[in-house]
Amino acid sequence: MPHSYGYRARTRSMFRRDFGEHGVNPLSIYMRNYKVGDVVDIKANPSIQKGMPFKGYHGRTGVVYNVTKRALGVEVNKLVNGKIIKKKINVRVEHLRPSTSRKEWIERVRQNELQKKAVKAGEKEYRELKRLPKAPKEAFTFKYDGEVQTVQAIPFVDLV
Repeated sequence: MPHSYGYRARTRSMFRRDFGEHGVNPLSIYMRNYKVGDVVDIKANPSIQKGMPFKGYHGRTGVVYNVTKRALGVEVNKLVNGKIIKKKINVRVEHLRPSTSRKEWIERVRQNELQKKAVKAGEKEYRELKRLPKAPKEAFTFKYDGEVQTVQAIPFVDLV
C-alpha cells in the first residue's frame, strides 16, 4: 500500500480510548464550566470526530481565550521552524479537560501567603519561601584505624 499523508495519519495509538474507558461518554464532560483564562489539556476523544483538534495539538496544554456554546477557543504554543508561535484553535469540550499542571503552584502560593501572615503577626519566625536547589552534602573526614592494603592486578602468565 502507498504511504499515507492523511489528516489522521499515524494516529493509531494516539487516538484510542484507554482500557475500560470505551462506550458512552459520561455527562460530566459536558457539565464542566470553563472560563476565559482557564488552563486546559487537549486530549482528543476518538469516539467524537466533530470539533477534534489536529493530531499535532494532542497532549498539549493551552489557555482558554473564547467560550462558545459547545466549543472553546484555546491558545496553544507550537514550535514552527525553531520559533514558538501562539496558535488559536477551536476545540469542542469533549476533547478538553481542566489541566492539573498549576495545582501545585497555586497550593504553594497559598501556603506562602499564610506563612507571610504568620510572620507579620509574630507567630512564626521568618523562613525563606523560595524554592532553592538541592545543596551539596557537607564535607567530612573519614578515619580508618586498620592497616591499608594495596590491591594490584595479577601479572599475565602464558602457560601454553
